[in-house]
Parts: sequence; structure tokens; C-alpha cells
Amino acid sequence: MQAAILVLVVLVFVAVSGALVRLVRVPLPILQIAMGAALAWPVRGIHIEIDPELFLLVFIPPLLFSDAFGAPKRDLMALRGPILDLAIGLVFFTIVGFGYALHWLVPSIPLVVAFALAAVLSPTDAVAVSSIVDRSVVPARLMHILEGESLLNDASGLVMFRFAVAAALTGSFSFADASLSFLYAVVVGILAGVAALFVAAKALQLLNRIGDVPPEAQVLITILLPFVAYLAAEHFEASGILAAVTAGLLTGSTGIFRFLGVSARVQTISLWTTFSFVFNGALFIVLGLQLPEIIRKVPPELTGNYPLIQPVLTVMALTLCLIALRFVWIWIGDIMAGLAARLGKRRAEPFGLRVRLAGSVAGVRGAITLAGILSLPLALQDGSPFPARDLVIFLAAGVIICSLAIASLALPVIARGLVEPGEDAGAAEERMARVGAAKAAIAHLESIAQTDDEEGDVPGVRLAAANGIVAAYRRRIAAADEADEARAEMREAGRLEIDLRLAGIAAERDALRAMLRRGEINDHTARALFTEITLTEALLDGRQARK
Repeated sequence: MQAAILVLVVLVFVAVSGALVRLVRVPLPILQIAMGAALAWPVRGIHIEIDPELFLLVFIPPLLFSDAFGAPKRDLMALRGPILDLAIGLVFFTIVGFGYALHWLVPSIPLVVAFALAAVLSPTDAVAVSSIVDRSVVPARLMHILEGESLLNDASGLVMFRFAVAAALTGSFSFADASLSFLYAVVVGILAGVAALFVAAKALQLLNRIGDVPPEAQVLITILLPFVAYLAAEHFEASGILAAVTAGLLTGSTGIFRFLGVSARVQTISLWTTFSFVFNGALFIVLGLQLPEIIRKVPPELTGNYPLIQPVLTVMALTLCLIALRFVWIWIGDIMAGLAARLGKRRAEPFGLRVRLAGSVAGVRGAITLAGILSLPLALQDGSPFPARDLVIFLAAGVIICSLAIASLALPVIARGLVEPGEDAGAAEERMARVGAAKAAIAHLESIAQTDDEEGDVPGVRLAAANGIVAAYRRRIAAADEADEARAEMREAGRLEIDLRLAGIAAERDALRAMLRRGEINDHTARALFTEITLTEALLDGRQARK
């Protein structure tokens, strides 16, 4: 009963935070941490014991799947060089640099545990960044790099975290064995993600063939997909993290949603948007719930002669160390990219000093770091307590909060003026897509209107209905900036009008898929338009059913 009440309380506070953030000028993650701390701070406040494996299973698969599904694949492919440089190279650079720095600063932390903390601090949180600063303030190229990095370094950082924890548990480490294990975990993890997606597609295809299956059954399959991928990979001792990421990345491009009914598509879109908000919010509130207990039990290794100041200074020093390591790596990568461009006789696109600094400060830690560090085992294989567990949890929580605070204060100032005023490239691309889809619908409707009336149709009605719909599409083209008004309220017009509208929508969807395949629009643009199309199609289906 207590667990159920805790879940309900956390969900209520996640909902309240979504409304309260509009009233207070505080980034959402910081607000949620503060609300969680307020819940737990009194003597009789809420206190929870977390099962590490269950915690990781519940939070990691849906979060990674949702982030991967929503990632702009076209832009990630175009920026794959700097993204991989940060998502893989920077992770190893951070593990080594931060691990040794932490062990030097706090010698009581064993080096292998310091590497584990460094690994779990490697993943960044682009969702937290977007809640701190408006996308229109940060250059689109930098934002896409941050999104791609946060997606891939979740996998690389948490995989290395598991290796470090395993080394701490066994007391031994072999570079050759670790390299082979890492390769096995990556390959089998990716295959598990692909296999889970294939099974989900076949299950949806089967339900589609059966017909009249409740949309909730189809939606349930999409909900289970990341968990199936994660558990399948973990069963074979591979990376469940990479399995969930792979499933999310491939879900959109494989066309699995074509097996979903209209109602199921609408529910799935809304559900995953809600899941992303709820799981991210719940993680930060859980961090807040842990915070008072963490502060009450400040590890004695950090108190020394200055029990109040030393822990704060240690956390700040470690956070600045992470920012400095990130800045150095971005600077080196920028230089190497410039050299490679000159050798290849290509045009270099170097980052300026302010963009490098913004990219360094924007590497905040968030939900994935929290989920990872709380999954630390409680004891070693011999039953003794895991070394410095409370200490590294304290430091991880402190770095999360400190990095969020520094980014909240510094990033808006650093990023100011980096984006030239003018039309947003995403808005122009969306307008182009709307016009292209409308033209495709017009061509298809005109071909239908030119066919002979079917038996039983009133002569000329088909042509008149088609002309009315085509006129609406032409108004959309003429007033592309007001596309939301162009897809205005559907009027009661009879069976023929509904059929023709559905035919036009099908043509729009085909045109958008073709533009997405050709790389003319990115996933964000396509998803926004597909959502509008799906909602309109659901409305028309409902009207058709009532006739």
C-alpha cells in the first residue's frame, strides 16, 4: 500500500510541477528536485528504499526509447562526426580524466569506483537543457549535436558504468576481456533491439489482419517494445540500454506504425509524449526525495575541518572539472575537424569560442545519471558493503544539481546573440512540407474527380465535392503561414466528401513519407505533420461511423 501511495504522490507532484513551472521562473528539473526535497525534508516526510535493478528496469528503457524515437535522424546523420566524437570519445576522456581527478581529490574512493562515477556522469541530458534555454536561442546545429550526444552517450556511458561496477564487485579487471565483452554487449544489444522491433511489427501485423481489435491492444505492444528489447538483451548478458536505443531509433523508419489503426496511432503519440514527461519528472522528484537524507548523512570523508563548506566546494570543483574536460575535448575536436576539412579540401565549419563554451556548459547531467547511480549494488559478492556507495551517490546528486544550476544561470547569457534574427529554418521547412503535401493531395483528388460517377451517385456531386476540398488545399498553399487555419473544422458534408478527404489525406501521408525518405524534411517536421494528419483522419473516421 505504501508503494502505491508513493507512486500516486509522485505522479501528482509531476503534474503540479508542469503547471507551477509556468508561474515561477525556475527550470523544470530544478523545480521538481525542490518539490521532492520538500516532500522528504520533514522528520515524518516520505522516505523510500530503492531496489537498484528494478529502478533501472522501470526508468531506463522507456526514457531511452522515447528519446531515440524523437531524435531528428536526418540531422543526426549529417552531424554524425561531432556527435560520435562526443558520445564515444568524450565518454572515455571523461572516465579517465574525471576518474583520476576524483580519486586525487577524495582518496577514500577506490579508483575503480571513481571510474564508475565518472562513467555514470558521462551521459548528458538534452531534455534538461531544452527546459533551461529556448531552442530559438541556441544554434540549431549545436542543439542537434547535444541531442544526438545525449542519446548515444547514454548507451556508451552506462555500458562502461556496468563494466566498472563489475570490476569493483569482482576485484579484477582485464582490458582484453573488457574489450571483447564491450563488443559483445554492443553487437548483441543492437541485434536484440532489432529482433524486438521485428517481433512487435509482426504482432501488430497479426492484430491488423484479425481486424476489429481494440486499439488499446495495439498501443500495449508499443509500450512493451522497449522493455522487451531491454530484457532480451539483458537475458543474453548484453546491453539492454543499446537494445532500447536501437528499437527507438528504428521504430519510425521501419514503418511499424502503418499496422496501427487511426485511433491506436493517436493514443500512441499522446501516450509516449506523456510517458516522457512523467518518467523524467518522476526521476527528478525521486532525486529530491533522496536529497534530504543524502544531506543529513554527508559522508565523513567530505566534512573534514569545514563540515558545511567542504562538501559544497567538492561538488562545485567536480562540476567545473567536468565542464573543463568537456571544453578541452570540444576545442581539440574542433581543431581536428578543421584540419581534416583542409586536407579533404572541404569547407570547415568551426565553432567559435562562445559556442564551445555554450556546448560545455550545456552538458548538464540529469535523469539517466540519477537512474544509473541509484542502481549501484548495496553489497559486494562477499556480502560486505559496496565501497563508498553513499559517497558517490552524494557526489552524483550534487553534480546533477550543480550542473543544472550553472547552466540555468550561465547558458542564457552565453547563448544570447548566437542565433541571428530571422526566420526559423524549421518553420520554413514545415511550410515547404505543407505546400508539397497539399499539392500532392490536389493532384490525387483531381484524378479521382475526373473518373465517372459510381452507380447510385448523384451526377456531378463527386466533382463538386472534390472542387470544394481542392479549394481548401489551394487556400492552404496560398496562406502557408496560416496552415493551422487551413486544416480548419470539418463540416458535415456527406459520405462523398468524407471519402474524398480521406483519399487526400492518404496522398498527403505518402508525399510526406517520400520527402522524409529523400531527406527533404527531418523527423521533427514529419512527426508534427503526421500528428495533424492522424488527428484529422480520426475525426473523419468518427464522422463516417456516425453516418
